[in-house]
Amino acid sequence: MDDYQKHFPVLSQGIYANTAASGLMYTDLVAWRHRHDQQFLEGGSNMKMNAMVRDIPKVRETVGRFFHCKTENIALVPNFSIGLNLLLEGLDLKSKVLLLEDDYPSVNWPFEDRGFNCLYVDTNDRFEDRIRKLILEEGITVFAFSVVQWVDGIAMDIEFLRELKKEHPELLLIADGTQFCGTVDFNFEEGPFDVLGASAYKWLLAGYGNGFVLLKDGVEEALRSPSTGFNAAAGDLEGRDDIGLAKRLEPGHLDTLNFGSLRVSLEFLMGIGMGKIEKRLKELSQKAKKAFSELKLLSDVVVSKTEHSTIFNLRADENTFKKLQKSGVICSQRGGGVRVSFHFYNTEKDIDAIVKILKTRE
Repeated sequence: MDDYQKHFPVLSQGIYANTAASGLMYTDLVAWRHRHDQQFLEGGSNMKMNAMVRDIPKVRETVGRFFHCKTENIALVPNFSIGLNLLLEGLDLKSKVLLLEDDYPSVNWPFEDRGFNCLYVDTNDRFEDRIRKLILEEGITVFAFSVVQWVDGIAMDIEFLRELKKEHPELLLIADGTQFCGTVDFNFEEGPFDVLGASAYKWLLAGYGNGFVLLKDGVEEALRSPSTGFNAAAGDLEGRDDIGLAKRLEPGHLDTLNFGSLRVSLEFLMGIGMGKIEKRLKELSQKAKKAFSELKLLSDVVVSKTEHSTIFNLRADENTFKKLQKSGVICSQRGGGVRVSFHFYNTEKDIDAIVKILKTRE
């Protein structure tokens, strides 16, 4: 896996431990984007019109292969936040919604600002038990959450979600996969989610301005979104009354540069092999968790988890953050601590170096 580091020039500048904030650009994608814009420069509208007809379906097909989802159930959106907001315009306001406390604002705010009846559960120890109890006792109809929490990397147990869906088949599971997609080899059709959306600029390495929403068959019964536009009808003046839910999330033109970048990056990751990437991330997660636990920098909840993502929130102050930055570690301040995150282009040596910096006294 270390061979792929040469594709990411920024890695030569220091330790990049910030994929949870932004995935990296890589040489092959930059080359493709240059060719695309050179063709646009030379071809003008003819190039763009042809690319929309020819390439956007290829993007949808590639997303379908990557996540094992039917192409007709895939919406291409600029980012997760836009996709969720369009979806919620079709959700009955009488729905009773369960959210996670301190989840990513773009998950919780759209429900709260529309006036849905929202209940909350924190992600402290044994929070799965409290989720199950609230759903049973409070008549929850929608559970919306990030699969991996943005601040500390706590991940929802997929098997727990499968059991939950089996126990409550009418429960609508709406998930933000922005910190999840691109980290595991995942089959959407066999998974528990009714809706899984993501922005693709983080772990999928596709740059900004592209994302997707994956939908299960039948979910349109609960989400009758009124959003529409000429692109939703594929430019057919007679097609206004025959627009499916996925297409209602695509009311306007889709940019061939941004969504073409998504296709290129998914093919890049498939070329590496998502099984290999998942294995690498588990190894990095285990090493980092052990090292940071020994330094007593992790919360008790994270320490108690058998499985964890590669996102860690370290109990560290402003001075520690500045020390990491000064030592060439790119990371973020989140949730009152310092967040570090590792992708397949990171190495165990990166973790060792960060640990050494943390142990060093000023």
